[in-house]
Parts: sequence; C-alpha cells; structure tokens
Amino acid sequence: MPDTADTAVKKPSGRMEAAMTTARGAANDALHETRKAAQRVGKAAEANPLAVVAGGIAIGLAAGVLLPRTKRETALLGPVGKRINSAAAGAAEAAKDAAKAELGAFPLSKQAARAQVSKLLDQVGAAMSAGGEAALAAREEAPAPKPVKRTRRKAD
Repeated sequence: MPDTADTAVKKPSGRMEAAMTTARGAANDALHETRKAAQRVGKAAEANPLAVVAGGIAIGLAAGVLLPRTKRETALLGPVGKRINSAAAGAAEAAKDAAKAELGAFPLSKQAARAQVSKLLDQVGAAMSAGGEAALAAREEAPAPKPVKRTRRKAD
C-alpha cells in the first residue's frame, strides 16, 4: 500500500517520533529548571520580599524572550511555554503580595536589597539559560521531518 498523506498523519515516522521525543525531553528539562528556580525564589521571598518583586519581573521578561518563535517550535513547545508563563505569573503575583505584606515587618537597607536582587537575578538567569540551551539543543539534535509523499485522489 503506498504511503499517502492520510497514513503519514496517522502513523508518524521513526524520525518524527524521535524529534518529538527529543523536543519533549528538552521541554521537560526546561520545566524542571524553571521549577528549581521557583523553589529558589520561594526561599528568597522569605529572606527578602522586595528582591522577589524584582525577580518576578525578571522571570516575566525571560519567559517572554524564551517563547517559541517558529510554527514548528510553537507546535512542539507552545504548551510548555504557556505553562511556564502561567507558573511565572502566579509566582510573581504571590511574591508581590508577600512583599507588600512583609515590607513593614523589617527595615531594609539599599545595599542589602541590591545584593539580594542581584543574587536572585543571577539565579533566575542561570535557570532560564539552562532551559533555553536545552530547547536549542533539542532543536539542533532533532532530525528534519521526512517529506510526505502525496498522491492525488481521482475524482469519482
């Protein structure tokens, strides 16, 4: 039986499955790194809530930079990007609320706040960089999809 567009859609080739598996692995790695960053943000929120507000802004910017750009990336990684954005927005909102509640609880020097923000931004940057590198590595490792042989259907 010849390979038609219909059968190709129903049964992906081995190369396509490998590409999808690689992309899923990279997306899971990026999600794992983001979760680790969120845990670090939670610990930092207890130590310095003002730094968390700045970190939430940084996470939002970094997530915006990492959003998929091509149609293929959007199809493969779009749902993960949405989950990351959703989690980052929720974390930023929670951090902002915690910061507002804690601001009056203890005095904060300008230098201490800068040091905390710098440390937090370094951690967030490292986590986002690792996630981006994993996604790029998956894209480079994934084989190009095999063209589908299309056949014309005869009119009845």
